[in-house]
Amino acid sequence: MDHNYPSEYSTDVQGEVTSQESTLAGVRAIVSKLEADLHSKGITLSGRIIHVTHYLPIITALKQNSDNGFVAPISPPKTPVADIVTLEAERAHHAVTTASSTESVQTPLSPTAGTDCPPEGSSSSKWLLSPRRGHTAMISGIRSLSSTHEQILLAWTGDIETGHGGSSQTHKSSVPAATLTDEDKITLEAEISNYTSPLDLGEGKKKVNYVPVFLDDKVAHGHYEGYCKTILWPLFHYLLWEDIATEVPSESKHWNAYVQANEAYAQKLAEIYRPGDLIWVHDYHLLLLPRIFKSISKATADAYVGLFIHTPFPSSEIFRCLPRRKEILDGMLGANLVVFQKFSYGRHFGSSCVRVCGYESVHGGIDVAGQITRILHCSVGVDADRISQDILRPGVAPKLATLRSLYEGKKIIIARDKLDVVKGIVQKLKAFEKLLKDYPQWRGKVAMIQVTSPSLTDAPKLERQVSELVAHINGEFGSLDFIPVHHYHQTIKKDDFYALLSVADLALITPLRDGMNTTSMEYVICQQQTNKAPLILSEFMGISHTMAEALQINPWDLGGVASMINRALLMPEEERASRQAALYKVVTTHTSHTWAAILVRMLLSQIGTENMAHHTPYMDQSSLEKSYATASRRLLLFDYDGTLTPIVKVPSMAVPSEATLQALEKLSEDPRNLVYIISGRDSGFLEHHLGHLKNIGFSAEHGCFLREPGSTTWKNLTETLDMSWMPEVEELFEYYTERTTGSFIEMKKSSITWHYRAADPEWGLFQCKQCLDLLENNLVPKRPIEVLIGKKNLEVRPMAINKGEIVKRILYNNPKAEFVFCAGDDKTDEDMFRALCTLFTIGSTSATMEPPASAKLIDGEENAKDPV
Repeated sequence: MDHNYPSEYSTDVQGEVTSQESTLAGVRAIVSKLEADLHSKGITLSGRIIHVTHYLPIITALKQNSDNGFVAPISPPKTPVADIVTLEAERAHHAVTTASSTESVQTPLSPTAGTDCPPEGSSSSKWLLSPRRGHTAMISGIRSLSSTHEQILLAWTGDIETGHGGSSQTHKSSVPAATLTDEDKITLEAEISNYTSPLDLGEGKKKVNYVPVFLDDKVAHGHYEGYCKTILWPLFHYLLWEDIATEVPSESKHWNAYVQANEAYAQKLAEIYRPGDLIWVHDYHLLLLPRIFKSISKATADAYVGLFIHTPFPSSEIFRCLPRRKEILDGMLGANLVVFQKFSYGRHFGSSCVRVCGYESVHGGIDVAGQITRILHCSVGVDADRISQDILRPGVAPKLATLRSLYEGKKIIIARDKLDVVKGIVQKLKAFEKLLKDYPQWRGKVAMIQVTSPSLTDAPKLERQVSELVAHINGEFGSLDFIPVHHYHQTIKKDDFYALLSVADLALITPLRDGMNTTSMEYVICQQQTNKAPLILSEFMGISHTMAEALQINPWDLGGVASMINRALLMPEEERASRQAALYKVVTTHTSHTWAAILVRMLLSQIGTENMAHHTPYMDQSSLEKSYATASRRLLLFDYDGTLTPIVKVPSMAVPSEATLQALEKLSEDPRNLVYIISGRDSGFLEHHLGHLKNIGFSAEHGCFLREPGSTTWKNLTETLDMSWMPEVEELFEYYTERTTGSFIEMKKSSITWHYRAADPEWGLFQCKQCLDLLENNLVPKRPIEVLIGKKNLEVRPMAINKGEIVKRILYNNPKAEFVFCAGDDKTDEDMFRALCTLFTIGSTSATMEPPASAKLIDGEENAKDPV
């Protein structure tokens, strides 16, 4: 497959700054230039960017005892708990009674301060709005674009809570979506539209406009907790469903909810869409949206849509296990551009499109019925400036000092993960145990602080496994005054988090599969002012290719991880500083702001390009019928394979159905109709299956042979041409047939075709390109031939003989045609469409033709008629 993405899309920031593209200002300058170029070409740009995400970065709450009569249950106040540093200090003053009976420490850490600001809402409003935690890198990137473009963020409201709002609420209850009236939705939409987060505003920034999508509860949760989390999430992280569930989830159970949710997003997007908007759809929750949105109307069909996948994308062998695989891929291919975190994910996606759907891979993308969806990659960064400010908060330094005093003379390994099987927590703990076994000098001298935040769904089996493993390690290697592993299963305060990252001597981040991981980048920023300690990263992360100076490991190789931990703890100061400097440069250069700007540049670069992906609209049937009925002379031109018959792996099996034959016969019986079938098939095949239709004209072998309506004689347009090249081409095709299992040669009277439809799609395409290269460099310059790339085939034919030339001849001989209808399905038919479009420009009703080359070949130079 050809996935050599154009160099202009490179997002490599590991080396020296060598171009404008390496800075945010440079990317924005390129964006401005692209927009100016597009405006100069008359292409409309609205200056708006619409981002479609799963849910809004806003928590919506209904005030208790509001006027709608709904009374929320009163929640008792949350019992205050000490923060992590206080807990560590208390542990230092209390001896452990029996080391061997130590169990996993599950003491709750301080819950993160729910919001950076109090909930908003006027005294007369029934709604309270406050910031929602999560997806900080993506939201930060979106907000950064508001300094150059108007930003609209369209997403689900999330469950509407009751009470005071905010993530610090202990006992949350939600308002059933069915109880919201139309008036409630209108007022809530207005409140959300007017909402302003303190993070939205800044120097030069404009307000981000938020647009809510309202979903039925059953649809919303069937979509997210159902299809997204039980079907797509495991698969995209290389987990087949039986690996993580006691019973295999029913894929069809939540599919309808996934479709309905995507349709709801698409309809809302169509409501607010304006021509010239740039649209970015984010992540696996909305994979069907691009295709659905573009099929809504002619206006949406021409929209500029990008799709960014934040998660990994599995290999085609894993992805093809998904029952709805084709629907998902077709939905994604509705976008003009699909962008992944790393190159290999894009390669996996392209391979899936080729192997599962049978689509063709072209340079940098996938060809679907002549429309190209580009595939690129660009990893996400973090808001480095904001993190640099946050680590200077007054609450961080005291906690940092306390942790240093508590672990004086000991090495600290920090790890923070969501309690999820894909995060590799079990493997990490086993590797730490391996370290203490294989390198006994570290016993009593190194401690691991593992923080696990709760996942969306409870994982009691994993939680129990982690707890037992922690207890085992502490019992085996702990003592009365020392515990090797401290495990906290709780979301922690920002100050605690940054203090831990700053004090660490090593960060250990070992997911089995992961797309974006912000902890590693935050760690690098925190370490810049402290230890400049090393970072160990799993090689199976979406950001591993940009964090090249991190120590990369295979989390399944426990011995290798233990060895790397030992190496990191013993690393010389000079090497630590060198690696830190390189990582810090990456993290502070390729930020979330740069990522967002690059996405805009990528999408702008696709606008105006040939074959830009869009959903081809249906013809206006009523207008077509009217033109057909009023025309006194009609010319109907049909391709054969893929138009009159479906594409099949064995060419001889493509025979017309009874209904097709009846339709052709009825059309040809009308004296006002002139019907031609223009095919790549040989004359014998057409004669055998369609020869009984006497009133239909035929063109065989892409225009090499012609039989006029009412005639039984075939005219050979190649009689006067040099055909001595055929043995040479046949010999070359035989060479590739021997080396490509499933391929075969089709010999015709005036052309030769090499088919590889039954071969492995990627190997067949590779061999096709190799063969094409030999033909174009060795034979084409010396012989009067041309090479045509068709659907899973390669055809060599005489020069100046093609479907377009035959169409010109038919038009030339029938100048009184008032209605011309031409139907085809692949690249070979583009010759016909090109000939017609060149002759009849948009809006024209007549044209003048010179005698085409095919007319001269048949009638002779001296007998060719004058222009008509």
